[in-house]
Amino acid sequence: QVQLVESGGGLVQPGESLGLSCAASASATIKSIDVIGWYRQAPGKERELVAEVSRSGRINSADSMAGRFTISRDNSKNTVYLQMKSLKSEDTAVYYCNARRVTLVTNYRYIEIWGQGTLVTVSS
Repeated sequence: QVQLVESGGGLVQPGESLGLSCAASASATIKSIDVIGWYRQAPGKERELVAEVSRSGRINSADSMAGRFTISRDNSKNTVYLQMKSLKSEDTAVYYCNARRVTLVTNYRYIEIWGQGTLVTVSS
């Protein structure tokens, strides 16, 4: 079973940077991941898109975070990264990795997979 494993969350001060990574487990069984990216959910708010990137490299990101957050992916490792800079208190949230249309070498396809989430807290 393929799972998404996030890492890199933690406590940072306003203005600092932080990087997140998300790796798909059982990577050797994966033929392709169509879209992979990050969502976040702040306390009391709905989950929202941060950024996602297609297999071809096309990026879809939230306007409010453009310029501060950078997403990238390594197709050979089935991993996606999120580099966040100039963090603000309002960036405090649980950040979830999301992958859509994950195709295995057996041609089985997951429609969508979510990670467990990693907490990012921005506070002085």
